[in-house]
Amino acid sequence: MILLDGKVAAEAVKEKLKAQVAELTAKGHRTPKLAAILVGNNGASETYVASKVKNCAETGFESLLIRLDENVPESTLLQTIEQLNNDESVDGILVQLPLPKHISEQKVIATIHPEKDVDGFHPINAGKLVQGLPTFIPATPYGILLLLEHYHVQTKGKHAVIVGRSNIVGRPMSILLSSNIPMGNCTVTIAHSHTQNLTDICLQADILVAALGKPEFVTANMVKQGAIVIDVGITRVEDATAKKGFRIKGDVAFNEVAPKTAAITPVPGGVGLMTIAGLLSNTLQAYLNNKKA
Repeated sequence: MILLDGKVAAEAVKEKLKAQVAELTAKGHRTPKLAAILVGNNGASETYVASKVKNCAETGFESLLIRLDENVPESTLLQTIEQLNNDESVDGILVQLPLPKHISEQKVIATIHPEKDVDGFHPINAGKLVQGLPTFIPATPYGILLLLEHYHVQTKGKHAVIVGRSNIVGRPMSILLSSNIPMGNCTVTIAHSHTQNLTDICLQADILVAALGKPEFVTANMVKQGAIVIDVGITRVEDATAKKGFRIKGDVAFNEVAPKTAAITPVPGGVGLMTIAGLLSNTLQAYLNNKKA
């Protein structure tokens, strides 16, 4: 069993990006800049954004963190995004999700300029992804591709089963794995909450991607011997015995599933770190596109 270590793979991606940035700045160009907007003080969101800022610094990127109150009017958030759209020094914009209930995530995503949409959520970028055109790939699916590439996982001709159909992970992952690209060419099945005989379908998977947000949902009886398992889930589960009062759990029951697999991602330390690697890769591409414009 190979542990698909996100820390190792993410460091490799960041080293490549760091070298590219150093080469660009040595020629007198400015550094890439990522702007992040955080609304409210959700604990998980705080952690994610802090990690993104930290990784920007480690890679040689400039970052800008804008904090807005949880009760901020939707119009104010949209105005803030428009200001960043018009700021030529900002290459990438992300608004940390989830947002308070009074703010429309769809409006927010649509307001970010497609050329600065480094999360890859804008409808224009989603449409380009479907058509196989150059675009920003959503950061988590992109990170998974980078992880598979780092560990030389063969995907061609494999049957991939994706449990989860969100626009953030499940849907774009299905498009990428079925595309005619180096880490694609799979036959893909998407399963979800209304799928019948889910266990039987999962047992057919050469590559199983769990992205449904239910801690330890995928158990050993759902995974065939020698499968490759990608666990996208990151859920805080209360645990009084843990130092922080909670533990991070994935969608896969790791201890019982791992012995059956050819390769598996850990949680934490797997896909989450690769999501940031995907985000940084998109930001550098946005910078290069911006520089050429």
